[in-house]
Amino acid sequence: MAQLTSTITENPQPELSGHPRGLSTLFFTEMWERFSYYGMRALLVLFMTAPLAGVHHGLGFDVEKSTAIYGLYTSLVYLTALPGGWLADKLWGQRKAVFWGGAIIACGHFSLAIPSLPTFYLGLLLIVIGTGLLKPNVSVMVGDLYPEGGARRDAGFSIFYMGINLGAFLGTILCGLIGEDYNFHWGFSLAGIGMVFGLIQYSLGGKRLGTVGNLKTSDPPAVVERRNRNFYLASAGIAIALAAFGFLGFTGVLNVPIPELAHWLGYAILVLSGLFFLSLFLSPHLTSLEKKRVGVIVWLFLLSAVFWSGFEQAGSSMNLFARDLTNRSLGGWLMPASWLQNVNAIFIILLAPVFGWVWTSLAAHKANPSTPAKFALGLFGLAGGFFVLSWGAANATEASRVSMVWLVVTYFLHTVGELCLSPVGLSATTKLAPRGRTGEMMGLWFISIALGNLIAGLVAGHMQELSPSALFRSVAMFIGATGAVALLVSPLVQRFGGNTD
Repeated sequence: MAQLTSTITENPQPELSGHPRGLSTLFFTEMWERFSYYGMRALLVLFMTAPLAGVHHGLGFDVEKSTAIYGLYTSLVYLTALPGGWLADKLWGQRKAVFWGGAIIACGHFSLAIPSLPTFYLGLLLIVIGTGLLKPNVSVMVGDLYPEGGARRDAGFSIFYMGINLGAFLGTILCGLIGEDYNFHWGFSLAGIGMVFGLIQYSLGGKRLGTVGNLKTSDPPAVVERRNRNFYLASAGIAIALAAFGFLGFTGVLNVPIPELAHWLGYAILVLSGLFFLSLFLSPHLTSLEKKRVGVIVWLFLLSAVFWSGFEQAGSSMNLFARDLTNRSLGGWLMPASWLQNVNAIFIILLAPVFGWVWTSLAAHKANPSTPAKFALGLFGLAGGFFVLSWGAANATEASRVSMVWLVVTYFLHTVGELCLSPVGLSATTKLAPRGRTGEMMGLWFISIALGNLIAGLVAGHMQELSPSALFRSVAMFIGATGAVALLVSPLVQRFGGNTD
């Protein structure tokens, strides 16, 4: 069985605050990848719902179709993290997977820059594939920088998470400005250029990583060769199938409504994830403790999916609310709607070091909340934000738009929830994963985000039939109830998985 090392044979000297030097390389790699992803995401629904005619022409899709495509795209971005993690664990190693993932992402953004419907869908597909290779594996490498685990690794992930949001901030500002004020396709091009910068930085900073990300395997050469051959044959088959599906769709032979396709993908994600978890529980290669910890991952998986189903309204329903019902006028200048998504990134940059310090300080005093309890707190923060936004949206109309303050307060509460859940979830997954399955389990963590993104897109489609206030209130009530259940069972979950912190 292929096995990744979790130690650094070339131990880099610590940088500021006692963290490994390799953290800076991975910090900036993820920063530029998130620059490209969030810069493009800020424009996606706005581009699809923009009219075909006019200077800033879009695709002219209705809200239901646009948000369904948004949900499919963002869910597939994270769904491909599972095969991306497997590929790194078994064939390439994380370092190679991250590089080629970034290269494919850049090609996807440049494809979006070409103004045609086929290149639009091709660009989305390339970004999906590339992100599946890069996203889970760069996080695994961060975890491997801290073989000792503990609160220091949580603090390292919080710093890493700040890089994610620094990239999101810059991408939304620059791509949003270029895309909304000048040309959507120029905004997509800028996202691609950002990813190229990330690839250059990653290559130049590779020496700081020591041996982290290299593949270590004890499998015989024949097994590795057969595995490679099967992978490339399967990839070729999938590429042919996707090309055939696209051809049938564009010619009208195959006509499946996109919202219906999104529903079926959601069912498929649940079934496939359940089967994968079941295979782990039945595996004779896992110890009893490892199986219990997989059970904890299953619970965190479900909570994560619920969280992201609400949080990812930012790029769909909340983005449309900002465009259509929020007063964005500042001294006679109309601020791009996409810029309001940056409020979350700003708060992350300001609060991530604070949360990293808080977790470390609480751990020193043996008062650090358990991982399941932190997840519950994250859900409460998210629910609180939606209750605030529902209140603010109650009397909003196009003729009487509401203040941006409502969205700012909502994003603040969402950020607090995110910092309680997301970086902690990344760290917990690397700690709870069975030996030699870290990449796959990180892929499953991102599949929970995929499921949440898909649900978010489908929920946002109800803006055509529900008022924004009713939609946001319904989301708040469901997420708040889930948080209450999570808090009640958190001591039991913590005991079941042993020491998960």
